[in-house]
Amino acid sequence: MSETIAILNTALAIGGVLVFLVSSILVVDLYTSRVFAKLIDLWGMVVALVFTVSSTVLTLVYSEVFGFVPCGLCWLQRVFLYPQVILLAMALVYKEKVAARYGLVLSILGFFVAIYQHYLQMGGAELVACPTSGGDCAKRFLFEFGFVTFPLLSAFLFVFLVALYMYILKTRGSAHGKQAERNESH
Repeated sequence: MSETIAILNTALAIGGVLVFLVSSILVVDLYTSRVFAKLIDLWGMVVALVFTVSSTVLTLVYSEVFGFVPCGLCWLQRVFLYPQVILLAMALVYKEKVAARYGLVLSILGFFVAIYQHYLQMGGAELVACPTSGGDCAKRFLFEFGFVTFPLLSAFLFVFLVALYMYILKTRGSAHGKQAERNESH
C-alpha cells in the first residue's frame, strides 16, 4: 500500500503543478486575447465539476481508505470544496452559470486556508491556532519535489477554480451580449 501511496503522491504533485500552470495561462488569457473564451463558455462548468468531484473523492480516499487523519484546517478546506460539487452539478442541470459566483467565493476562502496550512507545513510560525479536532495541521503526509504538500495541492486546485470561475463570469456577459447583437442584426 505504501508504494501505491508514493506513486499517487508523485502523480498528484506533478498534476498539481500542471494545474497551477494552466491556471496561470487562463488568467493571462482572460486579460489579454481570450483565446479560450469559447472553450470555457462550453466546458468551463463541466471542467470545474470534474475537478471538484475528483478532488473530493481523493480527499476521502486518503482519509477513509489510506487512513490519513485530516486536521482541522484540512476539514476547513473540505468545507469550501465539497459544496461546490453540488453547486456545479445543479448549475449544469439547470444550465446556469451563476454558481460560478458562489464557487468563486468558496474557492478564495479555501485558498487562504490552504496557503496558511502550507505555510505551517513549511515551518512557518503558527499565527492562528490549528483547530484541535483531527490530526496535526503542521504534519506533512505528502512532500514532493521539496515543496509540494497536500495543502499546496489544495491551494493549486482553488487557484484553478478561481481562474476558471473568473473566466466564466467575465466571458458570460460578453458572450451573451455578442449573441444578442447577432440575433438583432438578422
